[in-house]
Amino acid sequence: MTAPADEPLRGTDLWFGYDGEQVLRGASIAIEPGEVVALWGPSGCGKSTLGKVLAGWHKPDRGEVSGPPATGRARPTQLVLQHSGRAMNPRWKIREVLAEGGSDLDEVLRTRLVRSEWLDAFSHELSGGQLQRVNLARALLAKPRHVIADEITASLDPITQAQIWQILLDGVRRDGIGVLAISHDRALLDRVADRIVAMDDINA
Repeated sequence: MTAPADEPLRGTDLWFGYDGEQVLRGASIAIEPGEVVALWGPSGCGKSTLGKVLAGWHKPDRGEVSGPPATGRARPTQLVLQHSGRAMNPRWKIREVLAEGGSDLDEVLRTRLVRSEWLDAFSHELSGGQLQRVNLARALLAKPRHVIADEITASLDPITQAQIWQILLDGVRRDGIGVLAISHDRALLDRVADRIVAMDDINA
């Protein structure tokens, strides 16, 4: 049976390890469409690993990930990482980076994340905050049902953090996109999330 488009993103009893070291030990979590769930915990506790399993980057050793079905080439769950520049070809201009995913540039500009003067720049010519805005625009224009935002503003100043999160939250709430916001910054998560889940509470 095909899952409906408004299905939550759900990980159930997930186990995953690297080189024999178990990182996920029965972790379970669910993110409803339109809900912003914060995954909080210290560095190294498995938050990013859980995000990659939920996004399909890693296959769990045990357990199940379920959620909305893929439509065409679009992945229903988009993972956005902290170091946005690493996700871009340094030899491409920003307009080429965005076009690779099939993004319409007029639609890109309407997101308010990307400015027109950035389109003919290379990634090394933009700041970290600007690159993260490009990365988020690319993820949102893939029409996902869920976005996993892994420490997306961790290396940015407080003003840029606030700007990026405000634009992101405006967009996801308008379109009913579920968000898993991964961070060790509890104060940030208190401001942006509908509810907060501690990694230690869901990972036995």
